[in-house]
Amino acid sequence: MSTTSNNTITAGLLAYGMSGKVFHAPFLHTHNGFNLKAVVERSNKNAANDYPEITSYNSVDELLNDSEIELVVVNTPNNLHYEHAKAALLKGKHILVEKPFTATSTQAKELFELADKSGKQIFFYQNRRWDSDFASVKKVLASGKLGKLNEMHLRYDRYRNTIGPKAFKEKAIEASGLLYDLGPHLLDQVISLFGKPISYYKTLGKNRKGTEVDDYFTIQLNYPDSVNVFVTSSMLVVNPQAAFVLHGVYGSFIKQRADIQEEQLLAGMKLTDDVYGIEPKGKEGLLTTIDDEGNKTETIIPSEIGSYLPLFDAVYESLTSDKPYPVTRENVITQLEILES
Repeated sequence: MSTTSNNTITAGLLAYGMSGKVFHAPFLHTHNGFNLKAVVERSNKNAANDYPEITSYNSVDELLNDSEIELVVVNTPNNLHYEHAKAALLKGKHILVEKPFTATSTQAKELFELADKSGKQIFFYQNRRWDSDFASVKKVLASGKLGKLNEMHLRYDRYRNTIGPKAFKEKAIEASGLLYDLGPHLLDQVISLFGKPISYYKTLGKNRKGTEVDDYFTIQLNYPDSVNVFVTSSMLVVNPQAAFVLHGVYGSFIKQRADIQEEQLLAGMKLTDDVYGIEPKGKEGLLTTIDDEGNKTETIIPSEIGSYLPLFDAVYESLTSDKPYPVTRENVITQLEILES
């Protein structure tokens, strides 16, 4: 790959809606390894309010034709990911693609082949691996205090009882519905821990009046050594349940979904702020263990600090030093095969 003389990678965003403004631009702007040069804004021109030197293009084609841009962030609606990722690769760009990577595993494999032929790299934006709450779960698992894991539940719930305005989420088109919206987050977290399941069973539901797409799903994933993992999401949960529940032979761990990064970034907080990524007090996890005599011990587990900046570190290091990117093609194919089945 080619980078600028000071080893800085010039990047562009295909959209500056919530995802561009919150999940990408602040990190590309803050990271010393990237130069955020341009964004696509078809109508409202807002990016310059945040980044005065940025170039605002009117179309995807205009940005892709910018020869200085080396990395393109594909953060357009789900049903356009395949089309825009392919177009960027054909223009000789590396790509960072939001979830879901594509609608089908067939589309994904085609893009992998194209990237290999063109000598470009594909990166998958699975930012929830770097959430504070999930980092806390991983720390507890790594400690061994639960013993052999028997069962794990992951939930991502909301309460939205009306049909939303975003057609790519609410219309019966490719990669729409709650399964393709939040399923990639939950499945990637599970796959990052346990890999490909031996088997799985999936249930979808349509519960809101007039909905064209699924607004509920639950998937049971079966792993070796009798480990069962359940991922669930619903748009009709008034009282949020614990997001992470783990049961092992020596104890249990319960943790709320409490990562604060999205809320902080929406409020305009900078990544350099001292409290960035720190969960509010009272959101710590509870570890309950039992000894051989049957005595229970409850321990409050302090939350880890969340930051999506390591994801961009990984992209940069892969492009400049050929270090393996943590979200692999195999991870994504496993995820898509479950989503599309």
